[in-house]
Amino acid sequence: MKEVLLIKNGELALKGLNRSTFEDILVKNMKRRLLASVGKFHFTKSQSTIVAEAAEDDIDFEQAVEVLKKVFGIAAFSRAAVCEKDFESIRKTALDYLGDDLRQVKTFKVNAKRSDKRFPMTSPEICREVGGKILSMYHHLTVDVHNPDVTVLLEIRDKAAYLNCERIISAGGIPVGSSGKALLLLSGGIDSPVAAYMMAKRGLVVDAIHFQSPPYTSERALMKVETLCEKLVNYCGEIRFFCVPFTEIQEALRDNCPSDYFTIIMRRLMLKIANRICDEYDYKALITGESVGQVASQTLAAL
Repeated sequence: MKEVLLIKNGELALKGLNRSTFEDILVKNMKRRLLASVGKFHFTKSQSTIVAEAAEDDIDFEQAVEVLKKVFGIAAFSRAAVCEKDFESIRKTALDYLGDDLRQVKTFKVNAKRSDKRFPMTSPEICREVGGKILSMYHHLTVDVHNPDVTVLLEIRDKAAYLNCERIISAGGIPVGSSGKALLLLSGGIDSPVAAYMMAKRGLVVDAIHFQSPPYTSERALMKVETLCEKLVNYCGEIRFFCVPFTEIQEALRDNCPSDYFTIIMRRLMLKIANRICDEYDYKALITGESVGQVASQTLAAL
């Protein structure tokens, strides 16, 4: 039985004449992420759905699901069985593909979408007939149209019919790379990685800069920052990491600046260094995790 991934791009459906540009970036991102850890897929765009079809026989769909959960631009997706657009094929596929799920629940309903209006049955007729066949095979089931344990989803499209019963929520947002690129000031705390996540979700390519001051900061602190980058890669894609030695600058500030201004001058110099990297590598913005009142140092005066 052939299986595919049906990808719903959510917010991208609201785009205007440049919608296809966003979709092309999303397909490129999905293709690169899946190829790196799962295998090769072919993608076909159809209305507000993108169909992902495995190009190899031994593709691990469970692993593909875990990858796509973290791709910005996908609102939701599902694993679906593909069948011919005739009722007997749909009935047989529904019983074969969804049997394990149906045996474990007590209530269900059928939702049908008929994009191909040439199909001889209306959506309510499809729901009624498929639901009747399921009830005749699984006598423990009852229909609950308001709060079912399982919803059988059937889509009749141009080239085939698709059956599934699980809608998987993904990361949402818009595709990374559709809004330009920015440089993240990455510390070892939680705020800056969260800021990176939020900005990547709005389509930014995010690279990172970190200021290291040995022996005042340890090698372990640098490893922590690198680990944070590795975790962000799952959502943001590849991250270019700049590590700036900052010890001499901090010591000069300590020796020559009033202590009351130490933190704010140090931050200003970090921003000036980050801005030089922005000029050289064409970053359009800086991202920080600063949040007023989040910690004692993040007062209005300090920020």
